[in-house]
Amino acid sequence: MAAVVALLSGLTLPATARAAPGESRPVYSFDRAIRETVWVDTRLDGDADGRTDRVAADIVRPAEPARQGRRIPVIMDASPYYSCCGRGNESQKKTYDERGRPVGFPLFYDNYFVPRGYATVLVDLAGTNRSDGCADVGGRSDIRSARAVVDWLGGRGRAYTARTGGAPVTAGWADGSTGMIGKSWDATIVNGVAATGVRGLRTIVPIAGISSWYDYYFAKGAPLYDSGPDGLADVVDSPEARKRCTAVQQKLAAGAPRTGDWTGLWTERDYVRHAGKVRASVLMVHGMQDLNVRTRHAGQWWDALARHGVERKIWLSQTGHVDPFDYRRGAWVKTLHHWFDHYLLGYDNGIERTPMADIERSPGRWATDPRWPAPGTVPTTLRPRGGTAPGVGVLGTRKAPPGATETFTDDPKLSEADWAAAVDAPTAAKAGFRTGPLRAPLRLSGSGTVTVTVTPSTSTAHVSAVLADLGPDTIRDYAADGEGVTTLDRRTCWGAGNAGDTGCFKETAADTRKVAHTVVSRGWADLGNYADPHKGRPLTPGKPYTLTLDLAASDHVVPAGHRLALIVAGTDAGLIDPPASTPRLTLDLSRTSAALPLTGGSPAFARATAGTAGHPDGAAPLDGVAPPPAISRLPAG
Repeated sequence: MAAVVALLSGLTLPATARAAPGESRPVYSFDRAIRETVWVDTRLDGDADGRTDRVAADIVRPAEPARQGRRIPVIMDASPYYSCCGRGNESQKKTYDERGRPVGFPLFYDNYFVPRGYATVLVDLAGTNRSDGCADVGGRSDIRSARAVVDWLGGRGRAYTARTGGAPVTAGWADGSTGMIGKSWDATIVNGVAATGVRGLRTIVPIAGISSWYDYYFAKGAPLYDSGPDGLADVVDSPEARKRCTAVQQKLAAGAPRTGDWTGLWTERDYVRHAGKVRASVLMVHGMQDLNVRTRHAGQWWDALARHGVERKIWLSQTGHVDPFDYRRGAWVKTLHHWFDHYLLGYDNGIERTPMADIERSPGRWATDPRWPAPGTVPTTLRPRGGTAPGVGVLGTRKAPPGATETFTDDPKLSEADWAAAVDAPTAAKAGFRTGPLRAPLRLSGSGTVTVTVTPSTSTAHVSAVLADLGPDTIRDYAADGEGVTTLDRRTCWGAGNAGDTGCFKETAADTRKVAHTVVSRGWADLGNYADPHKGRPLTPGKPYTLTLDLAASDHVVPAGHRLALIVAGTDAGLIDPPASTPRLTLDLSRTSAALPLTGGSPAFARATAGTAGHPDGAAPLDGVAPPPAISRLPAG
């Protein structure tokens, strides 16, 4: 520890984080910063103890502006993780001194931004750590926990110096401007609070956030692997909350039946429908291989914000559920610095005029686009046709003749990786359709759909649709524990620090893997939801049903020489639960199609496949591809 303190006393920021003209500068003391806790009244009584719940807001703010009569903006992260699970790559938790005053804040926000004239406020959601109430997993209590603090910072709420009793306290030091940031559940709260239209929330930075909780647990009725919202609440609730929040957990379980039917619980937790209320600018970040909070959440939130003209930018990495601080650290800190300087301090630094999208093309190699999805991208209809062997077909623009079919049997032990590895082989568990080797690169940018007409042999069935890039590549190993990054032993420091809050973090590097194919996007559904995406119906064996599956948002370039494949199958092992039966499914090719977001549309596809689409090559089946990862669910942060 002595060595760390010595390092901090003469701290030099990494080159990418040094202040430049037009940036806020580290002119305030971190050691002498004010560290305090206030308890904000949510005006809800979620734990039914007869008094309104108070949530703990731990604050670090520079002392000098208050002495100068200056008010300052706030960077806020509201989380359920500060005591149960920790934040960041090193699972940091809040720490306190013997009097209960905050000492250690997770992540780098306080170390970097407090010396630059910001306050950092870390909020314990209701029912977690030192807050009253009960965690309700994205519902009214969760969102009110954070919104109440934004209101208090803007002079519209009530707070006290203690959890019970205490003296009233105001945020006279705050200028009323708040920027919210967070990853995973924290990012979900960011989205939910923004969707209330709360005044004073100037900007949000959701990293791998949920936009509708139904889509975290289900895909058009198909249950995704997870224990349900009551299980999540049990993980994050404080020991006291577990005793007093039984009724809330029972309500969560009752409102989220594993049938996949939409209930009022999901309506309350659907932020997309309130995107028109968002007043804040949005800097969205998501891993395109995030199989915990899948990119469907990013895609539908992005599209809804676009429809309402919200100012926004996006970063899309090739990682799984990973914070950009751990895969593009220097550029991320610089971007975040300029973003908050512009939207909270009013600096005219041009950040709003930079390209809308930053996209990782290969591990550590990034490209930008002026808009996203990429300019010139249009939904393009591609169709499957039969090939030279059962289950090995062609993907192109021509429609299959009436009566053409492919048949497969659901095998819950097999995954998208197994299907793609055997795409050129006639296997019983999938139907695969691919182009020939492309003559020119083909880019997919945004969200797509696949419409299938399927006849089941049983009364229950699940359907999966997968897009794959068939060809050798080196990718981030999102199936590994680090989901595309590996943690190193050496540390670098990002901002000021002291013995209790160093601001120093372990470096990371890309964790890569050589593969023979890459899954680009996927989607799932329960065939019983053919008539209503939110309500299942029993199936009649032998009867055809038409259903549209939503493909997760992505941005991927299929290189020349590679092939694009569409795979239709049953249960995607490790990602959705199997149905009650094991159906044999007959796919009507003439009534099946994919609407894919191709940059350049049909002409681009025609150029890329000229002379090849009808003549798939005879390459050997692909192998050497990792199985799907063991999904790290939300409590891991």
